[in-house]
Amino acid sequence: MADLVRPDLQNYSPASNLSLNEEIRKRLAAGETIYHFAFGQSPFPVIETAVEALKEYVGENAYLPVSGTLELRQSIAKFHKHFEDLDIDPDNIIVAPGSKELIFLLLQIFNGDVLIISPSWTTYHPQARLSHHKPIIVNTTLDKEWKITPEDIEKVVRENEIHKNRIIIMNNPDNPSGTSYTREELKKLSDCFRLHNILVLSDEIYGRLHYDQDHSSILKYYHEGTILSTGLSKWASAGGWRVGYHVFPTELSSLKKAVRSAASHTYSCCPAPMQYAITKMFQDLDAIDSYTKHCSRIMMAVGNYCQRELTSVGVRCVVPKSGYYIFPDFEIIKPMLNKRGITTCEQMCLAMTDECSVVVMAGGPAFLRPVDELTTRLCYVPFDGKGALQASRKISLDKPLPEKFVQEYCTPVYDGIQALKNWVMKHTEQQINNKR
Repeated sequence: MADLVRPDLQNYSPASNLSLNEEIRKRLAAGETIYHFAFGQSPFPVIETAVEALKEYVGENAYLPVSGTLELRQSIAKFHKHFEDLDIDPDNIIVAPGSKELIFLLLQIFNGDVLIISPSWTTYHPQARLSHHKPIIVNTTLDKEWKITPEDIEKVVRENEIHKNRIIIMNNPDNPSGTSYTREELKKLSDCFRLHNILVLSDEIYGRLHYDQDHSSILKYYHEGTILSTGLSKWASAGGWRVGYHVFPTELSSLKKAVRSAASHTYSCCPAPMQYAITKMFQDLDAIDSYTKHCSRIMMAVGNYCQRELTSVGVRCVVPKSGYYIFPDFEIIKPMLNKRGITTCEQMCLAMTDECSVVVMAGGPAFLRPVDELTTRLCYVPFDGKGALQASRKISLDKPLPEKFVQEYCTPVYDGIQALKNWVMKHTEQQINNKR
């Protein structure tokens, strides 16, 4: 039997971040010293109120409604009203085993063109292809902090034959760059999307980890055309629990109905124990607020440290606003790398691993950047989150974290960035010496 795989998927590969993570974990288990900055999993323990609730409901085994229990959806609506002042109808929510599954189902049933921003999370583009779409890429630049503008959208619409139905996938706050859109930027984009009849799948999985606790959703400004995608993987540190959800506007009820039908034929329902436990967790919004503030300020300290140290030796990257990531550009050492025969970002990443034990992901092709552009995604999470969280709580939120917090409580990140910084400095020093 031949030609069993669709022709357009002949070179289809597994999720690059998951594959690399499995390989590096094996090497770490074998005793190698590696600074693993290539996988974006929360370093913190799952929020305690959810853990305690799960102990109570772990024996629940009944199939639950495809969209999630009404109590859970009501809790989610109250959560977003409390923290983001969003008015959400619980009947417009679909809960699933991870928002990743819902993104795929939405793309699978969507009849129209899919626009994807470059750089973007590694899964958007493969999911679009898997669901029979040929994505249209919207390019951004570091000079614009990797954000799209109305002018970028106008250019894409003008230069491509785009069908009547269009949807763009936005990650705000962003993976891989750590950037975040302001309210004014979201308002302008909303006007542009409305003008060009472009729906928005707004992936806001990092919203609750916004460092200044001031996340704004485009749903507030483009309610009729925005599908909000989020979940508990990041802010509640519950990635392995696989709980995510989508919020549809009433105007897109046909899409919601189709996704819900697809869900009934694929995952059936989100796991029952998790649904009951999370419903109970949402009853204590003060605990959620305290937990996310501690986690966010730790990640801000670590992210700012990484950005500050790397830019001090000429590496370019945006100051992160949320989440776990920066997207450094190592253009400054490109001449020296080229002399060594290193001409692609993936080759540079391999050299980093071999020469300073630092693992990052290449910007191209996984994040849709050119392969010869030296951009990388760096996840600053390989540290003992439990210890750091305990230390932050002991200090209390009314006092700032001490200057040496990252060095003391996030030591692997501190050491890894110093190793990477020294590796860059060796190349820049060689370039200077060669010019003399």
